[in-house]
Amino acid sequence: MKTDTRSSALHRLRSLAHILDNAIPIPGTPYRIGIDPIVGLLPGGGDLVMAAFSVYIVWESARLGLPRSTVTRMVSNLVFDTVIGSVPVAGDLFDVTWKANSKNVRLLEAHLDSPQHQKKVSQGFVLLLLFGFLALVIGIAALSVFVIAFVWNAIVR
Repeated sequence: MKTDTRSSALHRLRSLAHILDNAIPIPGTPYRIGIDPIVGLLPGGGDLVMAAFSVYIVWESARLGLPRSTVTRMVSNLVFDTVIGSVPVAGDLFDVTWKANSKNVRLLEAHLDSPQHQKKVSQGFVLLLLFGFLALVIGIAALSVFVIAFVWNAIVR
């Protein structure tokens, strides 16, 4: 990939990770949050929408020439974020601090700063990992919708 194309892609990914993880300062504190934990509060669909943006970061990073091990670590960050983040209340607090997208952009930057001579990950492997991740997110979203419907029906009866 050309240097100017790589530079613009990296800038785009940094900006997206910032919006998702750090765009909003918490008044009176040095902490920042992004829209990821806020939108993630919406049962079912919030996590799915945010997962799509996270998948984009990993996909673009893979296109920039990351090795299989780094892409696997990036997806692992997302899986960890999704599984722990699905726990009511505690998961939302975790989501504010984990910042998987920023971690993944730092992994990309570390690779680009000192590229190791490792084989670039295949698109098929990346697709397999990302579809598996999205299936996990959809499963968790469906489970939360099911639980909410179950609780709602129990209350209404």
